[in-house]
Amino acid sequence: MKDSMANTSQLSLLKQQLHSARAALDNMNEDRNDKLRTLLQFIGHLSLACKGQSIKLDNKLAKLRYKFTNFETVEESLPELVEVEQLLKQQYNHVMVQLEDSRASLSRVIRQIQRVQSVPEKVKKEISYFKKDLAKPFHTFWDYIPKVEKLVGFYESILEEQLAQGDKLVVLPKHRQLAHELAQMISEIEFRKDQRDRIFALKELLSNDIEIDSLIEAYQTVLSMLLDNIAREKSASQEFLYALNDSLSAVREVVSDSYNNNQRSYQLKKQLNREINTSVDNVGEAIIDIDDIHRLKSQVTEQLASIRAALGRKEALEDREQTLLRKSMEAMRKELNELSREANTFKERLFEQQKLNLLDTLTQLPNRAALEERMEQEYRNYQRHKQPLWVAVADIDHFKTINDNFGHSTGDKALQVIAMALKNSLRDTEFVARYGGEEFVFIIPDVNATDIEQLLNRVREKVKSIPFKFKNQRITVTVSIGAAQIINNELINETFDRADAALYRAKHESRDRVIIDV
Repeated sequence: MKDSMANTSQLSLLKQQLHSARAALDNMNEDRNDKLRTLLQFIGHLSLACKGQSIKLDNKLAKLRYKFTNFETVEESLPELVEVEQLLKQQYNHVMVQLEDSRASLSRVIRQIQRVQSVPEKVKKEISYFKKDLAKPFHTFWDYIPKVEKLVGFYESILEEQLAQGDKLVVLPKHRQLAHELAQMISEIEFRKDQRDRIFALKELLSNDIEIDSLIEAYQTVLSMLLDNIAREKSASQEFLYALNDSLSAVREVVSDSYNNNQRSYQLKKQLNREINTSVDNVGEAIIDIDDIHRLKSQVTEQLASIRAALGRKEALEDREQTLLRKSMEAMRKELNELSREANTFKERLFEQQKLNLLDTLTQLPNRAALEERMEQEYRNYQRHKQPLWVAVADIDHFKTINDNFGHSTGDKALQVIAMALKNSLRDTEFVARYGGEEFVFIIPDVNATDIEQLLNRVREKVKSIPFKFKNQRITVTVSIGAAQIINNELINETFDRADAALYRAKHESRDRVIIDV
């Protein structure tokens, strides 16, 4: 009787051990799921590093990141990975097309340089080699930038040769126009803080009477600063890509090692489970077949010893696996945290650069690129809802007179004041951008034809009422405005052309007025 109770107790203990083994297996599966979640988190951070390529790609990646936050919906999002892959391929193809266009432009410029008769022989040979090198396709933007630097070097060599001849270059109207255009261009470019004093001094120099040598030096200074900024951005991008590559390599190694360890552990556990099950089966058969209690006891004791040994090996295997998994997870977590910091820093820089790229640096209004984006957005809204949508073009009257009489710096300040007045005269749903020079474009949705003229005249009157005072002289600045409403199946660019034509009529009739194209 006692032997029977002992056997029952041993079987109960065996069941408990089997239950513990299953629980350990469940824990292992949970650890594996935790590891997969970490990988999904890494994919999410990696997608953030790709942000800013295109709006469509950003939206797809954002949707993918949202689905990856829930482990249960990962499988549902797998088909969308195909779309993301297609978008990435399209973006790559777009970049390749841009690079090919840039290469073609450099080829055209180098052909023009070859027509210059006074090019030194040494430079001619270098240009010839450079032209042959341009036959090779560009693979990245970093292939393009050194070519631009080399091209600038050719220009410098040619100019130095011409200036060394000692001929006095006469300042012509076209040179003064070049100085004016350069001043306008550097006003629209965002330079670093440590460069702004030099840029301000250049603008003052360009706004006064200027010699040819000073104009050439100004162009060279601006080009040098722009190339320095490009090189800095290139260096920052390279550092991030190196960090990304190192982190990916480390994570790949961790994943590969963990996978191999899991495979080996799986096979060993499978073998141990077979041994345990065989021992349990043997115990069951012994209980059924053996009548001699002593022999049964001996058989059960032997099988239990075998089971305990197998469970001991399994426990040791699981402990080793847990140790390796913890080390792998810690290594991966360290790499992911470092990569996350790098990605966040780079993402912030890209975001700031993206904002700057859509902002006019002088007036702080949206620039032409931002205008094109807004026009597309509003046009899509118009196609969906068919609400009225207006495009208006405004131009400051006699603005050249301000520049000529009071200087370009005064003209810049006038543009800033007028831009702020235009912005403050509109509602949040309405949009104004600097189109270029002294021209501004409005996008005005959801305004009736009976109210648009009143709205634009209010804008015109607000500019007219600004109390400008230049060199103690009170001056009234006015604007002319042309506007048009989208009609039928017209494209928004066609509406813009009609608004621009209306502005042309306003400028040639009496200025300081609003004309609506009907």
